[in-house]
Amino acid sequence: MEAQALHLHTYFVFPFSVDKEAVMQDHQRVWARHDYWVEGLDDWIADHGQSAGSPVPGRLGKWQRDAFKRFDMDSFAYQDMVFFHPFVRRVFFDTGDSFSAECGETENMVHCYTIPLLHLGETGRQLVFEAEDARGRKASLRVSDLRLFMFSNGIGILTLGVEATHLPVADALWINEMMRKVYPSSGRQLREGRTPSRLTLKLEGGGETQVIVEETFSKCVMKGYLPPLSRTITELLYFLNYSKQEFEPLLDERMIVYSYLSVDASSVPPEFHMSEDYEILMSRLLFVDRWGDDYRYDADFTREALRKQVYRRWAHQGTLYGFTSFSNVTMVMGRFDCDEHQLKEGFLVHRMFMSRYYLTALVALFYRATLLDFSERTALVSRALGRRFGTTKVTDEDTRNVAKLMAEFQLFSNYWHFSELANKDEEIEHFQMQCDAFRLGPMKSEVEQEIEKLNYSLDRIYQLRNTESINRLAMLSMILGGGAMVTGYFGMNFGQEFERIFFNPPGGGWVHILAIILVTLVTVGSVLFTIFLVISNWQDYRKILLPPRITKVESLRRTIGQDDED
Repeated sequence: MEAQALHLHTYFVFPFSVDKEAVMQDHQRVWARHDYWVEGLDDWIADHGQSAGSPVPGRLGKWQRDAFKRFDMDSFAYQDMVFFHPFVRRVFFDTGDSFSAECGETENMVHCYTIPLLHLGETGRQLVFEAEDARGRKASLRVSDLRLFMFSNGIGILTLGVEATHLPVADALWINEMMRKVYPSSGRQLREGRTPSRLTLKLEGGGETQVIVEETFSKCVMKGYLPPLSRTITELLYFLNYSKQEFEPLLDERMIVYSYLSVDASSVPPEFHMSEDYEILMSRLLFVDRWGDDYRYDADFTREALRKQVYRRWAHQGTLYGFTSFSNVTMVMGRFDCDEHQLKEGFLVHRMFMSRYYLTALVALFYRATLLDFSERTALVSRALGRRFGTTKVTDEDTRNVAKLMAEFQLFSNYWHFSELANKDEEIEHFQMQCDAFRLGPMKSEVEQEIEKLNYSLDRIYQLRNTESINRLAMLSMILGGGAMVTGYFGMNFGQEFERIFFNPPGGGWVHILAIILVTLVTVGSVLFTIFLVISNWQDYRKILLPPRITKVESLRRTIGQDDED
């Protein structure tokens, strides 16, 4: 008998990085009214609400700010926030203006948006996410949630939630594997059915089926260094222009899978949740199949791997939590009361999956996306400095880029990053295992070292430039000092023979004329040489003599790209 799933609930999570400087430059009309990037997000997204280039706003609806507004005991805000430390609540929850007067804060560092889908039910319609591959396999799932998180450092996270009930477990595995793809890594993958040949978002029910977005991957071409993202992603992010490289994906061709699977206990043998087959199923959900040299399933090796990636809660009821660098899976057996608690308002494990565990998964992914973005920007700044190191022609823009990197990383380390988010051991363990799967500790240390080395390189360049400036000043002092010594020597007004030879010479006075010429040449030569050195190294002296120039902030990625073309 084929194993059946009572409930599959999956969030496909897409992290991306926005080129803030490029967007602010392209949309100056919006940010002219705001001092900070995060303050203009609402106006910027709303400004694209009537965009004719995307079918999403007109047919499905616009992204709308979805900040918490209620904070009573029965509200989602209370039930989510109460499990986290107070400083985490302040940083990672979009409370809008609710706490502004009470806490003295005027801006949230994270904005949450949603495309409301509840109104579709009133018309008898529903949004469906459909996938099909070249081998004829297909699946259609109801989209239950569309949510977008935008952070003040330019990181964004798009989540697309889908649900299905009473389906074969094999179909659930295919859904999680295939629907997470956002572009094929090769044409061979499409032909072999290892990536979808069609992805569709459409409205069904209540009349004629209406296709909103469809992607067939018929023409996939790199856009500069960026891959050809599926239209199901680019159209949902309709306020960003992917062709102008206003944003870029931070992972590979797969989205992160955050998934909940409830196995129907009546479709599997008794004690299935304690068997090897149950562990095999969990490993397949995590996409970490392990096979031995004889091409049989290596159970011992798999169990050792799963011990590092999976932990159990309520083991006698078969609840497993698993983590990899591209998946976060919750698997249970059926639906049941939690020990002595009589649950009358929904299944506890699923409630945790939709609330606080969902938030911890997003925070961990935000950390990973931020560190990946830091790695790219550090590489770009390092390349710019590397080109100029030999000539020591470091510009003010280079200095600002390095200083900006250091300031933003310090903000990330001191404000955003917490090794402990929650106030309960279970949530702490859950979060730490996801962080370990993402390698956040080593990544953070590596980025920190890279930025420190970058700052050290900049210090070395300026030290070399200062040394050269001091050497030039020493040379000028010697030349001007020599001229002063010569002119001073003749200005001592010596009498007797000296006066007779140089000031009142007998005869034609050729010695007097020669002395005047010599002193004049030395003086004029010293002054001209001083002017030449100052003009040749004007950048070194400009900061001292003139006030600094105010320059607009430019996109680092676009600047580097233009340098490459030149």
